[in-house]
Formats: sequence, C-alpha cells, structure tokens
Amino acid sequence: MPPKTPPSAVPMFDFSRQYAEIREEVLAVIEQVCASQQFVLGPAVISFEQAAALACQVPHAVGCASGTDALWLAFAAANIGPGDAVITSPFSFFASVSSILRVGAQPLLADIDPLTFNLSADSVEQLLRKHPGKKIKAILPIHLYGQCADWDAFQRLKENYGVLLIEDAAQAFGAAWKGVPAGALGDLAAFSFYPTKNLSAFGEGGLLTTPSSELAEHAGILRTHGMKRRYYHDEIGWNSRLDSLQAAVLEVKLRHLSRWNEQRRQIAHRYDQLFTTAGLTASSINEGIVLPITDPRATHVFHQYVIRAPRRDELRQYLSDRSIGSEIYYPLPLHLQPSLASLGYQKGDFPVSEQAALEVLALPMYPELREDEQQTVVDAIRSFYC
Repeated sequence: MPPKTPPSAVPMFDFSRQYAEIREEVLAVIEQVCASQQFVLGPAVISFEQAAALACQVPHAVGCASGTDALWLAFAAANIGPGDAVITSPFSFFASVSSILRVGAQPLLADIDPLTFNLSADSVEQLLRKHPGKKIKAILPIHLYGQCADWDAFQRLKENYGVLLIEDAAQAFGAAWKGVPAGALGDLAAFSFYPTKNLSAFGEGGLLTTPSSELAEHAGILRTHGMKRRYYHDEIGWNSRLDSLQAAVLEVKLRHLSRWNEQRRQIAHRYDQLFTTAGLTASSINEGIVLPITDPRATHVFHQYVIRAPRRDELRQYLSDRSIGSEIYYPLPLHLQPSLASLGYQKGDFPVSEQAALEVLALPMYPELREDEQQTVVDAIRSFYC
C-alpha cells in the first residue's frame, strides 16, 4: 500500500478537488465528443474558440496544441522570421524565447520590474534606443504569475517605435489591465491550458487570440500544415490542432473560471493577512518576507502566489520535509540557460532577474485551498524563521 499522506500535508496542487466539483459536467461533454466521433478540431473546438473569444473580448480565437505552439503561431502568423528581432524577458518559462528561435528570429532580452517581476518597459525602451538600425519587429511582455504587464507603457512604445505587441498570456486567462482582458490588449496573444493553469485542460492545449481577421486566418492555416484547402499546402506550417476532448473540457471549465479566479484572489488576500499577523513581512528581503505586489491598474488572477524569501532554498527544503508544497518559478534566468549561450549574454547582464531567481518562492495556490491549509503553510514558515 502507498504511504498515507500526512494530515498536515499541503500539496502545491490538488486537481482532484476541482474534478470532484465538475465531474458530471465533464463526463457529459466527453461522452458527447465520443458519440460524435469528431476528435480533432470540429464543432467542440469551434464552440470553445467562440466562448474563449467572448471571454477575452476579442473577435478571433484559434485553438492549438499547446501554449508553446500558441506563441509560435503568433510569431509565424505575423510573418516574424529570419532577420527580425523580438524583445522579451529573461525571467520567464523557456518557451518565451524558444518560440522566437523556432521562427528563426533573434530574441533580445531586457530586465524586469523588481516589484511585479514583469518585463520592464523602461528597460525595453533602452534596448530600442540602443539598436535603432535593428529590425525589432515585436515586443513580447509576459503576464507573469497572473498579473498583466504595464500595458500603458508598452502601448506608448508601440506608438513611438512601430512595433507589434504580442502578449505571453500563458498564466493569465481572466486577468485584465484597466478592465481590458488579457488577450485583447495586444496585436496577438498566446494562452496555455497546461493542467496547472487557471483555465486548464486534461492534458496539453493552447489558444491564440487577436483582433485581426487576417492574422487569425493565417494562424488557422499554419496550425494545419499550411493548408487552406485539404491537401493543398500554400506554405509550410505545422500540426498544432486542438483536439475536441480538450476543447469540450475547457469550455466546461471556462464557465466556472471567473468564480475560481475570484477564489484565488481571496486566497492571496488571506495569505497576505496571515503573513502580516505572523510578523513575517517586510519591504526588503533583508528584513523579512516580501509579499506579492499588485499594480492597482491590474486585475490579478494569481496563477501563482509568489513571495521573496530570505534563505529561500533552505526554507523550501524545510517545507518539503513537512510535506508542504512549493515551487521556484524560475531558478535560472533564460540568459544563463546553457542551451541559450549562443545569445551571447553573461551573468550580471540582467541583475534584477538574477536576484529574483535567487529569492522567489511560489506557495500552494488553487481555488479549493482551505484556510486551515494556508495557516499550516504560514505556521511552518514562521517556525523556520523564528
């Protein structure tokens, strides 16, 4: 028999709780897809795309196989390729940069804002001024941890420098900037439905959104091997189709997402209160734990609740020893990844990102997380420091 979970254990994620809530709805739509015998694209995908476009307040949504493919589709649909450059953050998941490389373009990196961890518009502008002759075609801000980047600042850069704005919204379905949903802010946006995401599939899945009918049509052709007509290939695309079972599950979950995101905000607020009551918080990591910062213009959906923690690695081991989950997003910035050494960056090039990588720690965060479990997490952290 497997060992029993300790009664005080708090997992980083517990998918079973959400599934128990929506089980009958999910099984019903899976049965519908199985009965239809249409397993790839088809009516279920079209229905989900329409529902997702409505939720994001955009005219067009194109389902695809993963969040990584959604990024690739965004660049490829916009005809970004060899000779072009895209500016993005070194403090993100690998796909943010690898998707740029996949279309043959050059990633240019700029440092992050120390408060939100999002790409710094000031750092991006310095880069734009530094390379006036370079063909910088787009900026890819990441809505990290579920909070939109400073879109006012990036919109000014778009207007002043004539670049495209592409949202890496993988972690931000349901987030908003000044009331405008993620996915409707830029020229294109890419979402991921990996099982840990706020809106999650039962496997892989992704989505591209755009206000442009031309870009949406191009993305739709690219996701099916460049076919506009079956077996007639107008260009070289790829197989990145969203399957019907995932689309059906996603549409069920989308109906619950607003409530789940609100529960995440309540959980984040409760963490804030518990840490403050425990006397653990400070404005500087030299004095204590630094809590997440929410820009008042942003509607945060707390894909992750991320603190800055003194002696982070020791704390994480202490929590693990007590069966309390945590994760580091991300322990090594992209410019220091061995596989990206050819980009030519060195340690010290992006000091804010490098410092964040040494300090950030994500704590258990999902809509069904109980208050007593949060108390267990904070009590354990207090015992570590005290």
